[in-house]
Amino acid sequence: MFLSDVYSSDHPGPSHRVKKTVQVETTKVLLKENGVNLMLTVVDTPGFGDAVDNSDCWQPVTDYVETKYEEYLNCESRVNRTQISDSRVSDHVHCCLYFIAPSGHGLKPLDVEFMRRLHDKVNIIPVIAKADTLTPDECQHLKKQVLNEIAQHKIKIYEFPEDEGDSGVAKMKQRVPFAVVGSNTTVEVEGKKVRGRKYPWGIVEVENIEHCDFIPLRNMMIRTHMQDLKDVTNNVHYENYRCRKLAGVGGADPKLKVTNKNPLVQMEEEKKEHTSRMRKMETEMEQVFEMKVKEKMSKLTELEADLQKRNESMRKKLEADLAELEEERDRFEGDRKAWEAANGVTVEELRRKSLESISRE
Repeated sequence: MFLSDVYSSDHPGPSHRVKKTVQVETTKVLLKENGVNLMLTVVDTPGFGDAVDNSDCWQPVTDYVETKYEEYLNCESRVNRTQISDSRVSDHVHCCLYFIAPSGHGLKPLDVEFMRRLHDKVNIIPVIAKADTLTPDECQHLKKQVLNEIAQHKIKIYEFPEDEGDSGVAKMKQRVPFAVVGSNTTVEVEGKKVRGRKYPWGIVEVENIEHCDFIPLRNMMIRTHMQDLKDVTNNVHYENYRCRKLAGVGGADPKLKVTNKNPLVQMEEEKKEHTSRMRKMETEMEQVFEMKVKEKMSKLTELEADLQKRNESMRKKLEADLAELEEERDRFEGDRKAWEAANGVTVEELRRKSLESISRE
């Protein structure tokens, strides 16, 4: 794919190793083309799926991917982030080529489980290996079967960005899963040396689009969609991991008796607690207000009753004084009439005579 030997004598390929392992092994190669440097990191698990018991055989792969996310998240979470370098491009796993055996029976249970475990952590591109063992009809049938099973198990594979004006993208989508043939040897075809495999019935050319999907896969990964693979890794998969990590997927430490709660759940609990506390304070304030209002109303009622009582008392006293004054007046009138009868003169006549006598003097 990169026109370079990734493996060397110090680090041979998986097929040349005596022991196979499910541990993740990485190989870094610096590729140079027309003055452009590309640091390629190939990660493989040579013994994946070869054991009798393949339980959790995908764990080293998921751990490796998440470890790379964890390393950057730790740097991003430091107090002093001025010296942080963005290592996501070089360290994160941007693409997972998952090879499917050309058995013609679709996905194995291990294939389904692995992709389900990894599809939310990395861009998965399904690839049918050794496609030269299938006829064209068998290859197309296997592609449809693989896509149907991927959709049936709700596995998320890498989705090409929507571009209605680019017919090349549409044609590339139609080739998923890519059926490829690999070869590091060259064969001669019509006087030209090409990479391929020679069989008694003919020659399979690796870089012939009529023979396999190697060229579309290489163009997609290196030329047309390399940046999009990086963007999806950083903006989707890493952000999802960061969100899950910050959401507190850890448990509790029984020794310290400290529980690592989900921050979102903790915020929701604090919000509910604050709302409950505010409602309680509001209820208490309403009760105090109602009690004070009742006290004021009670005092006003008592004051009104007292005023009415005092008003009634003053009214009765006034009526008694008026009655007594009326009696005094009647008694006075009786005494005057008795005196006038005894002296044969009225008070008015006596007053007139006195005034006349004073005027003569």
